[in-house]
Amino acid sequence: MACFNDSDTQNPDMPSSFRGNKQSLPSKPCAVCGRPMSWRRKWARSWSEVKYCSDACRGRAANLRQP
Repeated sequence: MACFNDSDTQNPDMPSSFRGNKQSLPSKPCAVCGRPMSWRRKWARSWSEVKYCSDACRGRAANLRQP
């Protein structure tokens, strides 16, 4: 199991006073289905690159790009 330090999750979008209140986390819509996605610790370093809420939406996006 990976150990995370507070310095590992420094993100300008996430408030530094986060203490378990998920209402204060940033969110954005999925590029395919429009469903809101909340910030996850797993996405801390790549939040600006996250576009899809699931692998299913990622697959649909790939199918939409094909002619």
